Amino acid sequence: MSAHRYPRLQYPMPAADAPLVVFDFDHTLYDGDSGSHLFKWLIERDWWRQLLALLIAPVFGPMIAWMPTRRRGISGFVWVGTLGMRTVAEFDDATDRYVAAHTEAIKTRLLPIALDVLRRHRDAGDRVIIATGAPPELARAILSFVAHEDLPVIGTQVGPKYGSIVAVRHCHYRMKMRMLADAGYGGPVEAAYSDSSADLPLLQAARKPVVVNPKPARIALFRRVLPAGTPILNWGCPGRGGETV
Repeated sequence: MSAHRYPRLQYPMPAADAPLVVFDFDHTLYDGDSGSHLFKWLIERDWWRQLLALLIAPVFGPMIAWMPTRRRGISGFVWVGTLGMRTVAEFDDATDRYVAAHTEAIKTRLLPIALDVLRRHRDAGDRVIIATGAPPELARAILSFVAHEDLPVIGTQVGPKYGSIVAVRHCHYRMKMRMLADAGYGGPVEAAYSDSSADLPLLQAARKPVVVNPKPARIALFRRVLPAGTPILNWGCPGRGGETV
């Protein structure tokens, strides 16, 4: 996988009191849902996993669409894809194999405009962190393609349970703010970038919220609950809303 990475770039070390800038990952830096792509691959490895996923889909599928049950719905399919794994290390190894096997396809999903904004914040010496609902190893591995593997990543924590690996702490909605604070990033947020209404606690906490690549149906909500003049931009996600950059 290292042969496909960009050369490591040098960025200034952020000061302890530098502005804190938080980026979501899926539909913000990456065009799509990276976790879904990973777990689809994990499930498709074996015919019996595919059959098991079909059997649980009528119950767990609808849960994903409803915020209070989203974690439980996702965990069902994670369980199918990781059944037989005993440790988080095994899961991380499988994640790295997935990324290595899909290098070119993944690289095309990284959004150049988003990466340029990310780079400018790092050049300015800001404290930049990725906070994502995806597993952190997945985001780190993907960011390694564009020389940002040293960025701190807060993501959904997984652990062994029921003979597989499941989500034990979903980095989502208010829990994302709690996990940021637990990781030492609980101070004022200067800027936050996200596509999702599930990140409203983060966007509302930021002095400069920026909505990027939102679902068109969510734009009215963002305009209603975020400060007037909040940018709502499209960084190159087809089918998503926002002003084209």
